[in-house]
Amino acid sequence: METLLEVKGLKTYFPIKKGLFGKKAGYVKAVDDVSFSLKEGETLGLVGESGCGKSTTGRSILQLIKPTAGEILYQGHDLTKKNFREMREVRRDLQMIFQDPYSSLNSRMTIRNILLEPMRIHGLYSPREREERVKELLEVVGLRREHADRYPHEFSGGQRQRIGIARALALKPRLIIADEPVSALDVSVQAQVLNLMQDLQEQFGLTYLFIAHDLSVVKHFSTRVGVMYLGRIVELADKKSLYHSPKHPYTQSLLSAVPVLDPDDKKERILLSGDIPDPKNPPQGCAFHTRCAACMEICKSERPPLKELASNHMVACHLY
Repeated sequence: METLLEVKGLKTYFPIKKGLFGKKAGYVKAVDDVSFSLKEGETLGLVGESGCGKSTTGRSILQLIKPTAGEILYQGHDLTKKNFREMREVRRDLQMIFQDPYSSLNSRMTIRNILLEPMRIHGLYSPREREERVKELLEVVGLRREHADRYPHEFSGGQRQRIGIARALALKPRLIIADEPVSALDVSVQAQVLNLMQDLQEQFGLTYLFIAHDLSVVKHFSTRVGVMYLGRIVELADKKSLYHSPKHPYTQSLLSAVPVLDPDDKKERILLSGDIPDPKNPPQGCAFHTRCAACMEICKSERPPLKELASNHMVACHLY
């Protein structure tokens, strides 16, 4: 399969300002040297605790947030070097599904105008073709054509997220970044939306970067999984390897908290000590060492590189 997206050494820092005149007093390293690739047609799940940099990574790829450093190669072209006009062209191929279906849709616009807007902005199709495209999009996400004349407040959360998916599909993209697209929905509705997204992937050959904090959802939906902690990827592997043989202590702790259906499966819960470090003042060395039961002296001073342990399994840990 063709490599569609390659992220190399991505860094996104936000300045900390203090005082009356907003003097810089350091940086929050929201994304700190993240690298991964995405092949056409696959789904990479990006997981981790709130504040670990998952969403910032997705928005940095789309240039909704300007990265501080690194390369974002889409089909071999570095998006960080493109100007506004050039990025506008690329965004036809790169779309986003946002987390909150209640705030991501303009409440003053009908569903028709919400779906027409990206086509108008990019100058695609004739007016008649756009109207047909709106009807087609509504049907493909499981809604009815007559819904086009309604407003977002007339729909449930699951229906609104379907509209958000339809909007993302309007320009026939190749890559969709889904930023926790089901976290605001009821469990039964989550399953419906996830199944819809999988059907659409097969139908249109989509590639997904799927950002989530629910490991059960990621296991169901993803081909490969990357685990983030404090702005860095600490483990990256295919789904089967990561869930059956997690290597990083942080990944092991996350997976130990996933509920199991079998009551006889007495899985040991790995509890982490301490709180998540302040991102304004992260620990030296391995960022996880302050909460790791296997911490060694080297962990406190040297940052472990993300290295390959086996085929399609990478980990950043001094234990290996």
